[in-house]
Amino acid sequence: MPAQDTTERRLVASIAAHESWAKTTDRTARTSKARAALEAKFLAEADGDPVRAEHLRKAYFQRLALKSAQARRAKKAVA
Repeated sequence: MPAQDTTERRLVASIAAHESWAKTTDRTARTSKARAALEAKFLAEADGDPVRAEHLRKAYFQRLALKSAQARRAKKAVA
């Protein structure tokens, strides 16, 4: 797929997402099912132990932050 097509698809998707969120009156309600499912996933991984689930949740988000920092650093090195 040509880069221009990819860029255009990203822009169209971004516009649609912004329009969708602009029409959302209750952001918390819109995302509540997804947040509950993620918390349930961590609780299941921790065999029902809420303390362990909390540590798994924190580790998950720290792992995302690390990957984000690494990606930014790599992008900066290329530029």
